[in-house]
Formats: sequence, C-alpha cells, structure tokens
Amino acid sequence: MMTDNTFTSTAVLKAKEGQRTALKEALLQLINPTRSEPGCLYYILFEDKNNNGTFYMHEAFKDQAAFEFHAQTIHFKNFAANMDALMSEPIQLIELAKVSDTE
Repeated sequence: MMTDNTFTSTAVLKAKEGQRTALKEALLQLINPTRSEPGCLYYILFEDKNNNGTFYMHEAFKDQAAFEFHAQTIHFKNFAANMDALMSEPIQLIELAKVSDTE
C-alpha cells in the first residue's frame, strides 16, 4: 500500500556501446531478490522502445529507509560493482511524488 512516506522513483540506466544485453541481464537479476525485500512495493524494468539500451527501473519502497536498505543489499552491491563496465553514465535517479489517484 502506498502512503505519503512511500519512496517512489525511476532509475535511468544507459548501456555502454555493446553492453545492452549484459546490462539488461544484470538488471533482470535484481528483480526477484529486490521484490523479496520486506519494504519493496514494486520493482519493474522497462526499456525505451525508441532508444535501445536505455532502461528504466520503476520502483517503490514503503519509505526512504526501505530504499536505503535496498541500496545496501548484496544483490544491489554486486550490480553496483559492475556499473562502470556496463553503463555509459551514472544512474540517474528521479524521485517521484504522487499527484493523482491511480484510478
């Protein structure tokens, strides 16, 4: 359930030339362990249809602390250790505030 304290964001992740498949696989490996974290509400990966190799991880955690916990997990740290080899630029994290209802 989303509340005013919910931490919602979209992370923009851009693959280096020739690293699209490797980045996609690395991101897919984050899905199940992250969804198993107690504070994760959703964690969904998208790829830009018009810009192959640009991925968007749309994510929500019950609060800022749950997001910070996620950043300290072994699965995220393993991914982070490989980011420089896979990504053309650092992760851009866009924090979102809910404006409308979902329906």
